[in-house]
Amino acid sequence: MNANGIRSAWKKGLAGFLEREQADLVCLQETKAQRPQLSADMLAPSGCQGFFHDAQKPGYSGVGLYARRTPDRVVEGLGWADFDAEGRWLQLDYGPLSVVSLYLPSGSSGEARQQVKFDIMARLTPLLRQMLADGREWIICGDINIAHKKIDIKNWRGNQKNSGFLPEERAWLDLLFDELGWVDAFRVVNQEADQYTWWSNRGQAWAKNVGWRIDYQIVSPGLRGSVRSARIHKDERFSDHAPLIMEYAFDLP
Repeated sequence: MNANGIRSAWKKGLAGFLEREQADLVCLQETKAQRPQLSADMLAPSGCQGFFHDAQKPGYSGVGLYARRTPDRVVEGLGWADFDAEGRWLQLDYGPLSVVSLYLPSGSSGEARQQVKFDIMARLTPLLRQMLADGREWIICGDINIAHKKIDIKNWRGNQKNSGFLPEERAWLDLLFDELGWVDAFRVVNQEADQYTWWSNRGQAWAKNVGWRIDYQIVSPGLRGSVRSARIHKDERFSDHAPLIMEYAFDLP
């Protein structure tokens, strides 16, 4: 889930949510904190170990992963200086499975950041192709900042020229899912409309459910048959995003 600041989400009850869910793995994006700023329970809540890849800029970006089992390997970043400086990729490996917390840049602040987003998308494409050829299974959990299809956004007509629903962005997800073979795990078990994970803070968007589905769990083809259930947790609000909770029939080694 995108926490929009882990310390803020904590004050809104995130710790209790984690305790109740007892999830094996929890991926966080936009933690907006460095590790020394986190309390002991934020670093290791509810019987979990916490792993973090922070942005260099204070109060900005950052990803995290809470895990109940110790991973075989932890990978912070992709070796891309500009991307890694913003803390956007954290990977835990368990035997043949890799789980990634990914925070794709938003382009909504202006053209310069939109170009950064396009650049990262272009650089991720060959990597994502390579990942599917490496024989591992993958779960990429993240705020992708793109609504894929009309069903994934309430006001699709009015947003076709806005970042997050641009034709080029949607075509990139077409490439990932239709050509490369990655799987939108949520849509394996839920094909309904009005399934959103983010709502603007403007215009009573939350109350009216005028949202976007921009948070995903993207899995390798071998895990398609392991997807058991999906739900968007809207009973509490920890940020402007809602947690996407998924269950897989896959035992961690």
